[in-house]
Amino acid sequence: MAKPAPDTEAAEAPEPRADEGDGPRTGTGDASFQEHEERWQRFAGGEHPPETVRPGRWRALGRALRRAARSEWTLAGLASVLLALAMTWPLAKHLSDRIPHDTGDPLLLTYILGWVGHALRENPAGIWDTNSFWPLDDAYLFTDTLMGYAPAALLATSPASALVVYNVLYILTFALAFLGAYALLRQLGARVAGSAVGAAAFAYAPWKLGQAGHLQVLSAGGIALALAMLARGHGYSLRGGFKPERQRPGWILAGWLTALWQFAIGAGLGIPFVYLLLGVGVVVGLHWLVKRPRLQWKTLAANGIGGSVFSLGVLWIADKHAVVAEAYPESIRDVEYISWFAPTWQSFIIAPEESRVWGVAHEAARADLTWAPEQALLVGFTLIALAVAGLVWSCWTGWQRFWLALGGAVVFAVAMGPNFLDDGAWAWALLYEYAPGWDAIRTPGRLAIYLTLIMAVLAAGTLTRIADEADEMAHRARLDKRLKVKAPRRVHALLFLPAVLVLWEGLTVAPYVEVPEAPVDMSALEGPVLFLPAGGGDTKVQYWSIDGFPEVANGVAAFTPDEQAGLRSMSMGFPSDDAVASLREAGIETVVVVPGSLPGSDWDGLDTEAEPFGVEVERTETALVYDLNP
Repeated sequence: MAKPAPDTEAAEAPEPRADEGDGPRTGTGDASFQEHEERWQRFAGGEHPPETVRPGRWRALGRALRRAARSEWTLAGLASVLLALAMTWPLAKHLSDRIPHDTGDPLLLTYILGWVGHALRENPAGIWDTNSFWPLDDAYLFTDTLMGYAPAALLATSPASALVVYNVLYILTFALAFLGAYALLRQLGARVAGSAVGAAAFAYAPWKLGQAGHLQVLSAGGIALALAMLARGHGYSLRGGFKPERQRPGWILAGWLTALWQFAIGAGLGIPFVYLLLGVGVVVGLHWLVKRPRLQWKTLAANGIGGSVFSLGVLWIADKHAVVAEAYPESIRDVEYISWFAPTWQSFIIAPEESRVWGVAHEAARADLTWAPEQALLVGFTLIALAVAGLVWSCWTGWQRFWLALGGAVVFAVAMGPNFLDDGAWAWALLYEYAPGWDAIRTPGRLAIYLTLIMAVLAAGTLTRIADEADEMAHRARLDKRLKVKAPRRVHALLFLPAVLVLWEGLTVAPYVEVPEAPVDMSALEGPVLFLPAGGGDTKVQYWSIDGFPEVANGVAAFTPDEQAGLRSMSMGFPSDDAVASLREAGIETVVVVPGSLPGSDWDGLDTEAEPFGVEVERTETALVYDLNP
């Protein structure tokens, strides 16, 4: 999908002063004067006169390709990908055998991608009932679905290929976050350097290092990109305001579809995004009622069609999740549970342990947190400094800065969940009690995404103001004021230096771990299968099961279903006669024991030499396979 073109007038030039006027010249003399000025600008700028001979077809195509190759958006897209490769290196060298951070949630999400691809190829209608969590229904909805990545998931045909798909998506989440934030900041009116620094701060904020195992959390680029497209389509920027002549219905449709794609990745980020769009819609509607700006009928039609598609898609996915919430009451999180993961007042200046720069220095501060992986939410000290400066000195107006500060304060309060004032009664608790779907959000601290984005806008405003002032000084230094000049490029290049500090704070020490191979031939197992020990290591079992997708009772998700807990309880004491009889009665055909995983587990001390009556045991170097019904 094409990215929104830069709003050149709004982004590169300061707003006209009141005494200069903002309307077009309409008289004949004015038109001649304007043409003369444009010719003077081209001549003084060293441009060659336009050709009078029309170029040939191939020559014109070559010029178009050269222009496209040199365009800002081609360069921005290339830079975002190269930067993502560098910041995640050496993962690109180990796409098929390594995985970021650990073998917990990353392998679970790799399995989900594999399942989505398998279901879409074999039986799309059966996507909701995965092969894991046997015999439960709708297990696909037990955690974030990654449905937005379905086209990529079609390429996941084996455990190795699924791992490649996951790792490529992991790298691209950073690229899209940078590009999406850059597009939004440019559309709002920030200059190139300010937009680049703000985009880097959004994509590589230190708090995201602690979320390296959560692809669905890192996949936030669609939020910024959808907002950029919607703003572009409506002809709106912070510096230029609403420009009716710049309405682009196509961008509006693209924005709504991108927003739906973002929601389809996961409800954890999707639900707050829906409420953000709803809030923006209310504000825009009230503004229209008061100001009555001129809207094209195509704009209204694009919003009607795009908004309807978005709403229907959200309601369809939400309805599926509502069925799970009703069927599995244990999936509902109470206030005490959420408060365990919610951040504290200090969380937003504490870095996760994965931070190369601040991780060790903040070790003592993390010790006071109840669950540091979700509560260490440092957005970056460089970003904080630039954002605070942006509240005082910025290209944005005073009112715009006020509303940005107010929005940041609201996000801060809601992100603290029950740990805000009065147990969050005036912020998060209102949403938890009255906003549909909000009670499904386990970790309100992930709203730091929006706090980071707001601070990136403020930071970009600071750097844009500096760039504007530099250009103004360069122009005032000229004797001939007819040519509007900018400051030298080396001066503007200095404004990119904060990006170095931002990226420095975004460096990680998290490992890229080797993925273990399956201890048995998964496709040859007769299901339903139960792997022991069962529990947190079930993510490996789910990943291995991509090979053939045999029915397995194991599984890890956002909650533990009561039925699954019951099966685990039955297996205690295995291979005792009682445990074998209970599992056989429950429908389990095969039990696979992985001895290397037993120490420290509930199955520590299992008699690996025992052969229960009526059970066939196959022993290999890596596993024991018990056939309960030979």
